[in-house]
Amino acid sequence: MNFLMNEDQRAIVDLAAALFVDHCADDQILRFWSGTEPYDRTLWSKLAETGLLGLMLPEEHGGSGLGMIEVIAVLECQGRYLAPAPLWNSQLAAATLARFSSDTAKGRLLQELVSGEKLGTLSLEGLLSSRGLSLHAEKAGGKWSLLGRCPAVPLALESSVALLPAKTADGVRVFVVDLALQGIKKIGGVMTHHEPAADLEFDELSLPAEAVLADDALEWLAPRAAACLGALQLGVAGEALKRAVAYTSERIQFDHPIATFQAISQKAADCLIDVEALRSSLWQLAWRLDAGLESAGAAASVRAWACDTGHRVSHAAQHMHGGMGADTSYPIHRYTLWSRAIEITCGGVSSNLDALGLWLNAAEVEL
Repeated sequence: MNFLMNEDQRAIVDLAAALFVDHCADDQILRFWSGTEPYDRTLWSKLAETGLLGLMLPEEHGGSGLGMIEVIAVLECQGRYLAPAPLWNSQLAAATLARFSSDTAKGRLLQELVSGEKLGTLSLEGLLSSRGLSLHAEKAGGKWSLLGRCPAVPLALESSVALLPAKTADGVRVFVVDLALQGIKKIGGVMTHHEPAADLEFDELSLPAEAVLADDALEWLAPRAAACLGALQLGVAGEALKRAVAYTSERIQFDHPIATFQAISQKAADCLIDVEALRSSLWQLAWRLDAGLESAGAAASVRAWACDTGHRVSHAAQHMHGGMGADTSYPIHRYTLWSRAIEITCGGVSSNLDALGLWLNAAEVEL
């Protein structure tokens, strides 16, 4: 069995890496974090020009019609450079709309999303929250009424459309919300990893019948979101470890590089095992998704590993940097902040191990 990327896949990753190298060097990211821009607009336009915003979109909607393998390879690269662009949120929202929306007017919106002219966003955090979803939807007179709150939706103030899960009488459904509608209360803020977000509050917001996606949209969307977040975390953790190894190999104490000390070398080895475990579970999930296989268990496994690996590796990498790890002008702390943000978005280790346990305990599991 050949696990290597083919020539086309390698070219896509190289293209993405070249953009991130040009726009996301440490000094460029430091300047970006010192500013107030919600995302790197120059990088965003380059991602659009090169077609990287539409990797998973069908070709009839202007995308490349590729699978999750290509998407996670690019996102891992993005995580390594901490590239400030909503690459997975907007693209996955567009791909979900393309597949499940019955709105006949969606074509123009998809073109604007693929071109980068508009942003899409999504938030599935409530599905794994201990408090559960706080967003409800009721159907009356052929329309939907949305009531409740959706916290910390990424780039909600900058996006045109959001995909939000809500409780209905028939279970959880995914709704397409036009964020320009009157009656949506938006409370903006900035996450610790410098990504803007906003709490969205709805007080019986009226939505058309076609605002709800097909029944199986959430089953399709959730594991792909897990794969995207896992890929970002893989890049963040892998790069943090790489930088820790480089730093400890040059830092001299008692006439020896501190990397040769047992306390450092064993910690670094543990981190490598964590990173590779996440990589293995992530690639299995991507393969299952592209093969059309059941993926709920693999998605829960990836989310759990993404939380665990991100937390342990970023903490260890920062610790191995000693005092430099606490210097906010030095890059390594930004990897810690990114890893914590991804961990929160994934829902934490415990909730995902619970989900994995429920999946394993199911009466019939198709492996």
